[in-house]
Amino acid sequence: MLNTCIKASINRLWDKFWSGGISNPLTAIDQISYLLFMKRLDEIDTKNIQDAEFTGEDYKSIFAAHEDLRWSHFKQMEGGEMLTHVQTKVFPFLKTLGDEESHYAKHMANAVFIISKPSLLVEAVTIIDEIFEEIAREQANGQSFQDTQGDLYEYLLSEITSAGKLGQFRTPRHIIQLMCELVDPKLGDTICDPACGTGGFLLGAYQHIITAHTSKENLITDENGLTRGQLGDKLTDDRQWKQLKEKTFYGYDVDESMVRIGLMNLMMHGISSPNIEQKDTLSKKYDEDNRFDVIMANPPFKGSIDKGDINESLSLPTTKTELLFINRIIKSLKIGGRAAVIVPDGVLFGSSNAHKQARKMLLEDCELQGVISMPSGVFKPYAGVSTAILIFVKGGETEKVWFYDMDSDGYSLDDKRTKVNVGGDLPDIVEKWKTRKSATDNDRGSKFFSIEKTVIENANFDLSVKRYRHTEHEEANYEASEAILEKIEAIEHEITAGIAALKAK
Repeated sequence: MLNTCIKASINRLWDKFWSGGISNPLTAIDQISYLLFMKRLDEIDTKNIQDAEFTGEDYKSIFAAHEDLRWSHFKQMEGGEMLTHVQTKVFPFLKTLGDEESHYAKHMANAVFIISKPSLLVEAVTIIDEIFEEIAREQANGQSFQDTQGDLYEYLLSEITSAGKLGQFRTPRHIIQLMCELVDPKLGDTICDPACGTGGFLLGAYQHIITAHTSKENLITDENGLTRGQLGDKLTDDRQWKQLKEKTFYGYDVDESMVRIGLMNLMMHGISSPNIEQKDTLSKKYDEDNRFDVIMANPPFKGSIDKGDINESLSLPTTKTELLFINRIIKSLKIGGRAAVIVPDGVLFGSSNAHKQARKMLLEDCELQGVISMPSGVFKPYAGVSTAILIFVKGGETEKVWFYDMDSDGYSLDDKRTKVNVGGDLPDIVEKWKTRKSATDNDRGSKFFSIEKTVIENANFDLSVKRYRHTEHEEANYEASEAILEKIEAIEHEITAGIAALKAK
């Protein structure tokens, strides 16, 4: 988690952008992302040079013959000179990074640097330097840069405090991490998010794979009670790293700003060539069926799409995005492909024909492995909607569905979302998930249990955990009515006596 000093600096950065005339949060995040990217490019390149000198390996700096484009160079300029330099030299250079045919180059082509006040740029550069200095101090205390930077980005995005018009919400990093543990993306998988936003699920999958290839002695238990590793020291083949960074991660989003932010976010975390495109995966223009090994997503809730725009391969009779995305994800998976998807609770029990067909599709066209019900506060301050995680395999056969009724994700369920314990139910969910097939105890009065497919079919394909969980209610013991009446009469007597005493004065 970010310390108070970093949070205060980020808040100050927001205030500077607001007072500097850039008040739209998405626009501000766009511009801040460019500056963060400039800063990180300089730091990463400098480290690569130092590492190459130490190992004797060849390394060509991305700033070769362009040393004046480094953050460390232009930050020392006077305000007006700095602004002109960044506008005319640094930012155009930023747009040329990567291959001409890369997704990054494609989507950066339309990017615009709109900071127009020298004072705003100077202040922003100063604050970002302060943030990175504090991150360095956090590193000295054992916090990984990757984690802190992820938290930084997450805190930046938290300024978008209301849902977009399509019902988009930022997914908390620990929920992403939980879903990675459940679906277990592996090296060699093609991993996709069909509504990727800033790329949080893709980054989570990357970190999960790195953890799986980090030596045991270098693993830690993080603040959410889950295992993390950052080194990936068991990945010793350059071809493995190349595949991981160039041919593993695929994302799509309808908003070009989100695509750019997602690309930069993944590149800043070490994924050199993320495949993120601007595309509506529900539309007729999308044709990536039967392609991916793993899909993780938190698709837009409560949105709708024009009937005429819906992809012909989607068979559900609806325009609701939360249902169409289930259809899309199943279509996009290879046979045997795995998915973990967040849905609003209404998907689990909705009575419309489309709702029933969606649930039937999950049970009959897939192996629906698990349904994890989450408390309504998980997505605060964005929304208080109740949600669930669906875990399924395309083409498998459903025999039983494992349910877990999560009470806590480790944070308060109010708008503040403060830490209340280590991980809440998350470590238990991971443990019980891994042992669910061998478990003999199936107490429907507990937080987790399995339900036969036939039982679910007979319940109109209802997938809500509350439908099947048995809740024991303690019988309340009340006093006899005669005793209660006697107490009431005694109170009335006291009141009458008190009134009489007051009148007598």
